Amino acid sequence: MHHIRGVILLGAFALLAPAQEVTVHPAPMLYMPGVVDSNSPVFWRDGVMHIINSTGLPRITAVADQYSFDEGEVIPVSVDSGDHMPMWIESVWQDEDGTLFAWYHHERTGVCRGSTLTMPEIGALASLDGGYSYIDLGIVLSAGDPPDCSAKNGFFAGGHGDFSVIADPESGYFYFLFDNYGGEGESQGVSIARMSMTDRFQPVGAVYKYYNGAWEEPGVGGKVTPIFRAAVAWNKPNVDSFWGPSIHWNYAIDSYVVLMSRTCCEPGWPQEGIYITFNRDLSNPEGWTAPERLMSAEEIGFAPGYYPQIIGTGPYETDTIAGQTARLYIKGVSKWEITFTP
Repeated sequence: MHHIRGVILLGAFALLAPAQEVTVHPAPMLYMPGVVDSNSPVFWRDGVMHIINSTGLPRITAVADQYSFDEGEVIPVSVDSGDHMPMWIESVWQDEDGTLFAWYHHERTGVCRGSTLTMPEIGALASLDGGYSYIDLGIVLSAGDPPDCSAKNGFFAGGHGDFSVIADPESGYFYFLFDNYGGEGESQGVSIARMSMTDRFQPVGAVYKYYNGAWEEPGVGGKVTPIFRAAVAWNKPNVDSFWGPSIHWNYAIDSYVVLMSRTCCEPGWPQEGIYITFNRDLSNPEGWTAPERLMSAEEIGFAPGYYPQIIGTGPYETDTIAGQTARLYIKGVSKWEITFTP
């Protein structure tokens, strides 16, 4: 029995947020078709579901639906430039004319002599053939802080990465939720930026970060004010921070929903749990609810238990839109359904 904030459910996890209830309960096991090392975006084309999994070289799989993941052929994608390899495609958006826009995490190497620490940055792609080949449009989000080669988290000397993107057609913006891993302690944590949807073909220089109440800092090199600040900075061996936000619009509760991992409190990014937060207005970065733990590392049942995301179970639903019932995936494995009740 799991008891959180006055909700009691047998054989399930539950929590209450303002005006909604969220429950997680067991479901038959599903595995994404490719190896997973990031958020895995989903889109539909000609009635077929496509999913992109990444481990430095993205791979695409076409299937009837997520219950057919084991039947699809996993195909490596091609990119017209190797300048930003390795890359992890973490989000996509498909235009009405079929052009697929994608955004990737790239880890810049060689930033610290004699060290394997890297500096992640975020770039944009476009595909004219349904996600199998891409044009690299360039880097749209990167940190302005120098690398911290003394960082003790085991992976990054700073940078921006581990993100997701969602379109808000009503406001006319793409919103980026990403991690800032460097700079002063008060600037580290889950941060947000946005770009006008009209700039999607020429995105370099068109993304602006949220800082001190305004969307005016340039995406490349600008400052950030985190929406969820790291409790212990990423350069410390006992880092304590949320990271890896995955966002979707949930029409059952009329709210944006973000799932995040929390690492605490030693090197190597150990998983403490999966957290959830809500906001109905992406233009209000102060409007996110306080993150609540959805599952602990022990409840996940395998390690490393990060990269949480949902995939909706309704017709043509994806990782960015879902309704009352969806599948919850953690590092490419789903043994749970998640239900959102208004």
